[in-house]
Amino acid sequence: MRWFETPNFDFLGKRKIAYSLSSILFVASLAIILTKGLQYGIDFRGGKEFVYAFDTQVKTEDIRSFLNEPLGSSPEVKLFGSDSEILIRTDNDLGTDEVQNLIEGAIRANISGASFSMEKSDSIGPRFAEDLKGAAAQSVVYAIVIIFLYILIRFRKWTFSVGAVAALVHDVVITLGIFTLLTDVVSFNLLIDQNIIAAFLTIVGYSLNDTVVVFDRIRENKLVHKGMDTIEMFNKSLNDTLSRTVITSLTTFFVVTILFIFGGEVLKGLSFALIIGVILGTYSSLFVASPLVLELDTKKTLNKP
Repeated sequence: MRWFETPNFDFLGKRKIAYSLSSILFVASLAIILTKGLQYGIDFRGGKEFVYAFDTQVKTEDIRSFLNEPLGSSPEVKLFGSDSEILIRTDNDLGTDEVQNLIEGAIRANISGASFSMEKSDSIGPRFAEDLKGAAAQSVVYAIVIIFLYILIRFRKWTFSVGAVAALVHDVVITLGIFTLLTDVVSFNLLIDQNIIAAFLTIVGYSLNDTVVVFDRIRENKLVHKGMDTIEMFNKSLNDTLSRTVITSLTTFFVVTILFIFGGEVLKGLSFALIIGVILGTYSSLFVASPLVLELDTKKTLNKP
């Protein structure tokens, strides 16, 4: 089924607007990341994490204040999906059972008649966390390098490689910026952990798949329509693949949205990253990757002697 039988949108004519929007989002994301710092989960910074479910609504500020003394430092305390569930993270060096006893003792002493249960707990050593952080960063960098080489070999033009990689970096950095900005705002977990790294790699793969389809049509139209104006040919290629792009993006968006709503608290961060990735991946395929290839090809042609 084709949703657009004869689309004729001027994508390239809007590229300067897209450049401005992407530049603002990209620079703002970098500024947020550099000023606030990436918000790592327990996987990448070490420590202990506990999730407690209460029978009534609780206040995170009160729990944080009376846990300072027994834990020896201010723990991270936030709601975990509802007003009666809390997430507690601490870098206390004691064993997991000892920290659990300190937390639960403090809760019983300060919240009279409190009825609660622990839903889950995790513990990661600092050295192992650093190793995981390094491996995660390397996995993303290696994926981008391999993608650059793959596009170069497939299309035999470095401009296609640069366009594809620029779109991928654009998507990942903006997603990181959104995560960093919303970490302390939303009720679900947006800290960067192994699940989120998996989501980022999935975003890279999704965005690349859409971009390659467009690049294939550009290469095909270059051969079939040799006398066509370059901008017109790029626009035709984007319009030729638009139906496929929209249908693929919408079906994927519906699936990850359902996962976000019904997948439970553990999967909310991952599914939220995928929702952002689908939107950014579709946008970057249309307004970042292909326009950048056009700009580079045009500049290369003008610089020829």
